[in-house]
Amino acid sequence: MPSQGDALQQAHSDYQQHMQTCRQCRADTVPCAVAKHLLRLYNNARRSAARAD
Repeated sequence: MPSQGDALQQAHSDYQQHMQTCRQCRADTVPCAVAKHLLRLYNNARRSAARAD
């Protein structure tokens, strides 16, 4: 099972990669639904890591 730090890093990486490769996110100023979901996962992982410290 990955540690919270690994989960945080993976969530951030997934979000950044999506923002760079998604045609809709690159063309529009509004992120697509997938980007919003990935950002929500990243924020949840960040909050969880902060509570653990």
